[in-house]
Amino acid sequence: MFRLIFLCCLSIGIAHAAPAPADTDDLEALINQSSVASEISQIGQRVGNQASELVVNAMGFLGVPYKRGGTGVSGFDCSGFVRAMYASTLGLVLPHNAKEQAAVTQTIDKDELQPGDLVFFNTLRRAFSHVGIYVGEGRFIHSPRAGGEVRIENMSDSYWRKRFNGARRVSPSTLTNPSDSALR
Repeated sequence: MFRLIFLCCLSIGIAHAAPAPADTDDLEALINQSSVASEISQIGQRVGNQASELVVNAMGFLGVPYKRGGTGVSGFDCSGFVRAMYASTLGLVLPHNAKEQAAVTQTIDKDELQPGDLVFFNTLRRAFSHVGIYVGEGRFIHSPRAGGEVRIENMSDSYWRKRFNGARRVSPSTLTNPSDSALR
């Protein structure tokens, strides 16, 4: 970044010392590129911060019991947990069904996973029957099953490794107004 600023200052000094139309166009292009680079960096920081907030928020619900159809602090099912975390943290409302959540999100490779991405599993002999939120280092947080509670699992455990069937990223196109009942 320092090098880019130095080069911009140097270019401005050269442009003022010996102005030429081609140099001015090049300088404007360089300045435009540097502000685009800055904006991209700021967007990346915001996305990273939002993913961190999402993961921290989700971890605040560790131990909350599984509840079929649940979407709130009294209990969650897997997709209800994901839905509630995205709605309360990022203002994104996802469907309340793992398969539908997979359908409205962007497919990514497993090696592209970043905290906040969704991970899907085939736990009921059908694709996308279970969903969790990737927290990093090969782990995800989810609401597993009746009798269970929100917890963190390792994707490399044989049960999850055999049943993994996709990673997805929530894109801005899924942005809607969160419902007031997301955490009832």
